Amino acid sequence: MSATNTRRARRGWTQLTWNERAATQHDGGNREGAPEDALLESGTGWTIVSYLIAGLLAYGGIGWLIGRAVHLSILFPIGMLVGIVISLAWIIYRYGMKGGGQ
Repeated sequence: MSATNTRRARRGWTQLTWNERAATQHDGGNREGAPEDALLESGTGWTIVSYLIAGLLAYGGIGWLIGRAVHLSILFPIGMLVGIVISLAWIIYRYGMKGGGQ
């Protein structure tokens, strides 16, 4: 076998090993000239859903505890609404469109 034939052919994305996939994801996932904005990580949707649930639980729980201490049951749903608003604001801040008014 000659030295010119020992070079490996470039493999497609589906043929990459686990370590090669992880390395490309740390590069921002930019493969073969694709724009970085067009490529999202595979867990982005689950991350957004977890932010929404965490906001509901955290601020709903705080509202429930304070409402229980001061005997105002309305603080529980208010806390949940505040949690959703804060979660949505964080999601828009983190994943919002770049240059969104242009």
